[in-house]
Amino acid sequence: MTLIAYEHKQFSRASEAKIEQANAIIAEYQAQGFSLTLRQLYYQHVARGLIPNTLQSYKSLGNLINDARMAGRVSWTAIEDRTRFLRALSSWNSPEDVVQAAADDYHENWWRDQPVHSEVWIEKDALVGVFEGVCNDLDVPLFSCRGYASASEVWLAGMRLQRKIRSGKRVVIFHFGDHDPSGLDMTRDITDRLITFISHHARVAYPDRFNVERVALTMDQVNQYGPPPNPAKTTDSRFEDYQREYGDDSWELDALEPQVLADLVRSSIEGVVDSDLMEAAQEEERKAKRLLALAATNWYDVAEYLRDNHGDDE
Repeated sequence: MTLIAYEHKQFSRASEAKIEQANAIIAEYQAQGFSLTLRQLYYQHVARGLIPNTLQSYKSLGNLINDARMAGRVSWTAIEDRTRFLRALSSWNSPEDVVQAAADDYHENWWRDQPVHSEVWIEKDALVGVFEGVCNDLDVPLFSCRGYASASEVWLAGMRLQRKIRSGKRVVIFHFGDHDPSGLDMTRDITDRLITFISHHARVAYPDRFNVERVALTMDQVNQYGPPPNPAKTTDSRFEDYQREYGDDSWELDALEPQVLADLVRSSIEGVVDSDLMEAAQEEERKAKRLLALAATNWYDVAEYLRDNHGDDE
């Protein structure tokens, strides 16, 4: 917890209660290893019946959380903005440090010998923090589409995936998006465009080697978990088709509990992985990391040997 007060603020009794509710939700999810975006925190309030599901409620909660952080009442590390971050080059203090960093970060491709290549694609940047942990645990690439994925990114994906198919692998894309007119259509859009690029370049029979699986959000999951509904956008060109099948309501992926989303990711990936091949790849990685760590530990002995035998310029 990083509670730092920059301003003195007086809160009403109702605002004090909302701050305590927010901190309780934050603590609950931090105990599970998750950080929340403001939107996820909002949906947890809505799902628990603490506030109505309206744009004004969202803005009011955001303003209150901002004021509470400035007053030292909500931790500065409790809410994440996953769309803005600092970029910088890596640096080290010595050659020994970089070798040790290589030992710490060394990673082999756990899926190299797997018969399947899988990736997780999500509609929103805001959910990267929920998906990233489990994807890293299982060494699966994670791609945030940010709505309809750009032509450039889908083309690059098609080139990447057709090479996997030509090497003999089956490719599975696990897609997660909102249950609304465009969110559902994005799965279709991804599939159609990838098939266009893959079929042109793969030069092999690809249909039985490639598919996009929509994991969430589905109507069954809406019925099972009961996320709060939103009015579907009537201005969406796909609204009429959506309305005929699902009615006037829509549901956002963010509204599902982070642990539910993480479990859906894990079960999807584990459904296509060969665990024996995975363990063998992980053991090879452990051996390589031990070798690099040994080199880092003995770096000064190696450097001294080089100076003694080859001079300072070597």
